[in-house]
Amino acid sequence: MKRNPHFVLRVFLLLGDVFVIILSFGLAYFYRTHYDIRPYVLGSDTAEFIITSISLLPIWIILLFVSGVYDRSIYPYRPKLYWRLLVVSAIGMMSIIAFSYFTEESIFPARLIAVYAFLLCFVLLVIEREIISTVRRLLLRRGVGMLQTIVIGNSDNTRFIVEHFNENPESGYKVVGVISEPEFIPISAKSLRYRSLSDAMKTIKADMVIQTDEIRTEKIYFDTVDHHMSYMYIPSQKVLLSHTGEMQIMGAQPIISVRTTPLMGWSRVAKRTSDIVLGSLLLVAALTIMVVVAIIIKLSEPKANILYKTVRLSRFGKEVKIFKFRSLKNKYNKMSPEEAFEKMGKPKLSKLYRANGDQLDNDPRISTIGRFIRTTSLDELPQLLNVVKGDISLVGPRALVPEELNRYHNKNLILSVKSGLTGLAQVSGRRSISFEERRSLDIYYIQNWSLSLDMQILLKTVATVILRRGAR
Repeated sequence: MKRNPHFVLRVFLLLGDVFVIILSFGLAYFYRTHYDIRPYVLGSDTAEFIITSISLLPIWIILLFVSGVYDRSIYPYRPKLYWRLLVVSAIGMMSIIAFSYFTEESIFPARLIAVYAFLLCFVLLVIEREIISTVRRLLLRRGVGMLQTIVIGNSDNTRFIVEHFNENPESGYKVVGVISEPEFIPISAKSLRYRSLSDAMKTIKADMVIQTDEIRTEKIYFDTVDHHMSYMYIPSQKVLLSHTGEMQIMGAQPIISVRTTPLMGWSRVAKRTSDIVLGSLLLVAALTIMVVVAIIIKLSEPKANILYKTVRLSRFGKEVKIFKFRSLKNKYNKMSPEEAFEKMGKPKLSKLYRANGDQLDNDPRISTIGRFIRTTSLDELPQLLNVVKGDISLVGPRALVPEELNRYHNKNLILSVKSGLTGLAQVSGRRSISFEERRSLDIYYIQNWSLSLDMQILLKTVATVILRRGAR
């Protein structure tokens, strides 16, 4: 799903929590030193105390995440939420006191500051979340941040879901289309009826589909994937007992959200952060090698370009320009394989090239230096620029060529994440495995992503390049 209002809400909650925690420490210090008449002996000045408080923020953030106060399922349950905030405030303060005790560092210049900070932290966290919640409700009533939703299915649950969303705009969902028999559609939503999901998708721009029956679920799911939409369904009792998606309650109805990939929300932030940090470090480390390769390429063909720029598809089908060191002879550089083989008088090589999974042993289009930099994967180094820019990731599926898009099975599933400089397919045999195997590995990566998997792939990439397994 391209729009994710729930993630935006979590970001604002996190920023609000950070501000409130710092403010609570500052107010506690100010109150103790200016309004509490009892004598005290300060062990640090104001600036030092504030800096120390900020440095301890990771403890609070970790506790908040672990407690689940950013989970969408807990938003409607105020007592449960407030209890967790109270527990986090208490554990956070006790952790800091324990840290101060064992390290023998005086974090609180006066002991009562810890008590005041604990109380202020809890109260301000509650107030902050009430303010954000109120602002969110006001925005939703104005239609801001609503997820445009299509409900499909011949079931009484269709009527229930549509009525629930219409009566509760604060849920964050707005029904913009219904695909169902007339008897399952409320009178107020009759004008939103469409004959089929494909008709609805052609007419309206929706963010998600909710299915209320179990007919053609696989086709409907992949239709949503093709349009980069979220998919949710109301489960039967059997599915309810063994579901693997994210469960939430709408009204009194359990509903399951099926994720195309775990790479959403905070996971995307973590992956982008690792791309920037590791990508920048690798770019600096590879700079000398890149300069040497560029000089050699320029000397081999002085009138030709050093870099090869090509358009590829990344996340949600976005076209990006990928940089690589030019490995083809200049006269074939801007030609398709078919055009190049035709020019050299060897058109039969085109069929062999395609049949072999877009590769060819001893490809006559490749220059001598080009063959070397391909074998050593040095031609890929300029893509580190694309990684830092955010066009692609360090790890991901192979970037798709727009002209060849229709050849790929589950192409839109592959386009649900950014393409990568390296990937699971590359470290599982690089070009020595078949085309279909590479696609299957890409899909596995998308559906089972984790930061630890990315780290494993990066380490295996180094070993694969050094050993030159599967290189051409």
